Amino acid sequence: MTQTHPQPGRTTVPAEGRGFIAATVSFVSVFAAGASAIPLYDTYRSADGLTNDQFSLVAVAYFVCAVFALLVLGRLSNHHGRLPVSIAALLLAAAGCLTLLWVHSFLPLLLGRVLQGLAAGLASSAIGAYIVDTAPRRPRWLVAAVTTAAATIGLALGVFLSGVLVEFGPAPRQLTFCLFAAVLLGCAAALATRPETVARTPGAWSSLIPRLAVPTASRPYLPLASGVFVATWAFGGYFTSFGPSIAADDLGSHSPLVAAAVFASYMAPSFLGGFLAGRFTPAAAQRTGMTLVAAAGIGLAAASTAGILGLFIGAGVVGGIGMGLATSGSMNTLLPEALPRERAGLLAVIYAISYTGSAVPSLIAGQASRVLSLPVITTGYAALAVLVWVATLLGARNPAPVPGRY
Repeated sequence: MTQTHPQPGRTTVPAEGRGFIAATVSFVSVFAAGASAIPLYDTYRSADGLTNDQFSLVAVAYFVCAVFALLVLGRLSNHHGRLPVSIAALLLAAAGCLTLLWVHSFLPLLLGRVLQGLAAGLASSAIGAYIVDTAPRRPRWLVAAVTTAAATIGLALGVFLSGVLVEFGPAPRQLTFCLFAAVLLGCAAALATRPETVARTPGAWSSLIPRLAVPTASRPYLPLASGVFVATWAFGGYFTSFGPSIAADDLGSHSPLVAAAVFASYMAPSFLGGFLAGRFTPAAAQRTGMTLVAAAGIGLAAASTAGILGLFIGAGVVGGIGMGLATSGSMNTLLPEALPRERAGLLAVIYAISYTGSAVPSLIAGQASRVLSLPVITTGYAALAVLVWVATLLGARNPAPVPGRY
C-alpha cells in the first residue's frame, strides 16, 4: 500500500509513528553493527598482527563503500520504494557481521567492513528518507536531530555494547557479531510490516548514474554545510581508525571498555547537540557547534600528547555535543528547501560529503602514522576543525522559512 506524506496541519497517524520508530531503530542498528568490531582492534593488533595503517585502510574502505552506495544507489528508493532498499541495507549489515566472525587476518576484516559500508550508505539514503517521510511535525528539531545524530548514536551504542561483551562475555570474537546480526534481521522483519511512503516508478536503472541531486534553493547553503560535515565527520574517522590505538599506546589502557569509552565519548553526545540545536537558529547552531568542535580538537591534541585519559574523554564529549549542534544546524539550512521527491537525493549528497570527510583524512593519517606519532596526527585534525570554525564564524547564515516543509 502506498501512503503519502502527511500534509501540514494533519495529525500523524499511528501507522506513520510506528514506521518512524521502526526506521529510527533500524538506522541506529545499522551503525551500531558498524562499530561492533572496534573494541576488538587491540586484540586483532596484538594477537593477529594487524597494524594501524591497516585499520585506517579498513576505515577508508568502509567510507568509500558508503559513498559508492550513496552516489550510485542512493536514489533507488525513489523508484523501488523506501522499504525494499532499507531492508536490503539491513541484510547487508547482517552479512557484514557474520563475515567478521572469522577475523584472524586483514582480509576478513576488510570484507566485513566493506559490507557494512555498503549497508551504511544504503541506510543513510533509504532509511533516512523513510524517517523524514514518516517523522512527526512536532517537535521541529526531531527530524534533523535523528537524521544527523542517529548514525553517531548507533556507533556509540554499538561500540559500548561490544566493549562490554568483549570484556565480560563468552566468545568475545563471536558473541557481539551474532547479537547484532540477530538485531538487524529483526529490524528487517519489523520494517517489512510498515507501510510504504512512495509509489514505485520507472527509471531505477537511470538512477544508478551518479548525480549530485541538490535542490536549487539549497545550493547556497551547501558549501559551508559541507565544511561542517567534513570537519565533524573527520573526527569520527579519527576515533574509528585510531581510538583503540591511542587508548593503548598514549593513554595507557588495553581494556576494550576503555577503547569503547574513548570512541563513544565523541559519538554519544551528538544527540544532545542535535536536541540543543532546536533552541538555536541554524546559523547560531553552526557557529556554536564548530566552536565546541575546534576547542575539542585542541583538547584532544593536548590530552594525547600528555597521556591524560580523562582530558581526552572530556574533550571528546565536548566535540560530540559540538558535532550534533553544527551538523543539525547545517541540516536545517538544507532540508527546508527539499520537496519529498528530492529528499533521498539530498540526503545521499549530504552523507557522501560526510563519509568523504571521514575517508580522506583517515587515508592521509593512516599513511602518515608510519612516520608520525598519533599525537602529531591528532594536531592535524585539530587544525582542520579550527579552519572550518573560522569559516563558519564568517559565513553562517539562516535560510528563509518555507511554510509546510522541513
